[in-house]
Amino acid sequence: MPSNTQTDESEASGQSVLPLARIKKIIQLDEDIAQCSHNATFLIAIATELFIQYLAEQGYNVVKSERKPRKMIQYKDLATAVSRIDNLEFLADVIPKTTTYRQYKEKRAREGAQDVPKTEMGQPSNAATGQNGVARLPGGQTTLFAATNGSRANMVTENPIPTVSMMIDPTGNEAANGDVEMTG
Repeated sequence: MPSNTQTDESEASGQSVLPLARIKKIIQLDEDIAQCSHNATFLIAIATELFIQYLAEQGYNVVKSERKPRKMIQYKDLATAVSRIDNLEFLADVIPKTTTYRQYKEKRAREGAQDVPKTEMGQPSNAATGQNGVARLPGGQTTLFAATNGSRANMVTENPIPTVSMMIDPTGNEAANGDVEMTG
């Protein structure tokens, strides 16, 4: 849909195109910010306008780079710009590239084939283990079972999570069981 309002970029009007009241409400939703002055709200609005302009320009550059340039920027153009440009990388979760259902189904089938559980009782599978049953993980990380050489036979208990119980004397008589009262 073409824009009906066109402004000359060389003229500074001193006003924001975005509504300041809505921006102020969005700022007030943030619990970390107690108060925000009118000038700060105005600067946030102007910075947001500049960011939107930059994102639109990068999307338009993607459109121009196609064999048959279009007049309209589409979602796929913005997603391509986000994936190609390092400055926009933080938007990868917000503007992901679209995939067809067939591509999604194939990807899920591949992941399902790789993640076939070959584990028993939480042990790493043979595909993920190195020498002596120790799991191979990036960055020198180890698993809980790596300390037991990959086998549950080396473990002292069946339950890997230790339980701690604490007895409290309801009478408050600590000296009866040999405890010493410390004062400081």
